[in-house]
Amino acid sequence: MTEAVVRNIRLNYEVIGHSGPMIALTPGSRRGYGELVNLAREIAAAGYRVLLHDRRNCGASEVAFDGTASEHEVWADDLYELGRQLGADRLVVGGSSAGARLAILFAMRHPDALSGLLLWRLTGGQEAVDKLAENYYGQFIKIANKGGMAAICESEHFKECIASRPANRERLMANDLGQFIKVMTFWRECFLESARLPIVGATEADLAAIVAPVCLISGNDVIHTPVTARKAASLLPNCELHDDVVRKVADDQLLKEWDRKEWRDVEPRIAHIFTAFMQSKKIC
Repeated sequence: MTEAVVRNIRLNYEVIGHSGPMIALTPGSRRGYGELVNLAREIAAAGYRVLLHDRRNCGASEVAFDGTASEHEVWADDLYELGRQLGADRLVVGGSSAGARLAILFAMRHPDALSGLLLWRLTGGQEAVDKLAENYYGQFIKIANKGGMAAICESEHFKECIASRPANRERLMANDLGQFIKVMTFWRECFLESARLPIVGATEADLAAIVAPVCLISGNDVIHTPVTARKAASLLPNCELHDDVVRKVADDQLLKEWDRKEWRDVEPRIAHIFTAFMQSKKIC
C-alpha cells in the first residue's frame, strides 16, 4: 500500500502508467479506488499516468471528519494537495457519480491546476439528492445518536474502512460523538441544498465558469439522469457529450439502480472516448 500524508491524513493511492500527463480518476459513493483499476490501465496504455486514490473515509485511507467545508470540497482539496506532492502541477480530473462531483469541485476551487474533466454518471435532481443525503449522512446521524461511535464502527461502510485499515477503529472511537454528528449534519445540509441546482454541488454560474475542456458520458438511471447530463453539457462552455455509451432509455423509463455490469462492459469504449478526447484537445 502506497501512502501520502495529505493535510494531516494518510491517503492510500496508486499511479498506473510511467509517463505522460497525469489523470486523476475517482469512483462513486464512498467506494475504494479498486473498481477503476482496469479502466485506468486501458487509459494509461495510451500514454498517460492515472492517479487513483482512496478519499478520506473511503477504502484504505484514514477516516477524518472536517466540518470546515462540504465533504466533496474537502475531497477536492485533498486531491489538489496529493497531486502537488506527486509533482503534478496540472491534472486531468475525472470520476463517476461522487467522483464526478469531486472533479467539478476541483475545477471550481483549483482552476489553475486543471487541464480537463472526464465525467460519467453525473448526479442531479430531487430524488437523487434525497436518497443520497440519507445514504451518505442521515443514516450515520441516526446510528450515532442511537449507539455512539461504537455503533458507527459496526456500520457497514465504516466496518469496511476498519477492515482495510485496522487503525481506523481507534480513530473513529477517538471522535467526539457530538462533533461527529455535527459534521455529518453539516455535510447533509450542504448536500440537500443542491436539490434545485443543475447538478449536485454546482450552480449554473459555477458550470458556466469552467473553461477547461470537458468530456461527459451520460447515465441512464434515476440518480444519474440523462436530463442532468444534458443540462450540464448545455452550461459547460467546452463540453463534449456522449449519451449513447450505455443503453439509452426514455426519461420516464430510467433504471431504478445503475447497472454495474453494463458500465464494466463498456469500459473499453469509455477509455477510447476519453483518450480520443484528450488527444483532440492536445492534452498529451
